[in-house]
Amino acid sequence: MAEPFSFREDPAVPDFDDLQPVAVMDAECALCSWGARMIHRLDRTGTVRICPIQSPLGAALLRHYGLEREDPSSWLFIDGGVAHVDCDAVLQAGRRLGGWTRMAGVLRIFPRPVRNWLYRRFARNRYALFGRADMCALPDPAFQRRLLLR
Repeated sequence: MAEPFSFREDPAVPDFDDLQPVAVMDAECALCSWGARMIHRLDRTGTVRICPIQSPLGAALLRHYGLEREDPSSWLFIDGGVAHVDCDAVLQAGRRLGGWTRMAGVLRIFPRPVRNWLYRRFARNRYALFGRADMCALPDPAFQRRLLLR
């Protein structure tokens, strides 16, 4: 991936508080919506922000890292300015959240190409398996404050 904080030099990426971790995820996916709720519940410090891929910022970050918004496997986690994609994004989010979510790290026993192949197969079928939902419609005000919608 690119250098840490490389998006700061990209004029197409709107300014945002990049000192906090950001999960860039599909706001229309029920599984992603569940993941966003888990981040909200497990991140007691409230530091992890959630940015829908459908937002201008989310779309710009995906483009910056060469990811396609239309690609159903696009998931990006930026932590300390470093971009993590695919299964590594999920693992980094789990590491950041701590607790039982760190157990996802056991997936590291599989080589990265295998992990990412499995992740992409699962992600491409997420609508069929879990349906659709509107993450941004979740009513919890504390959750809404985490969203980067610009």
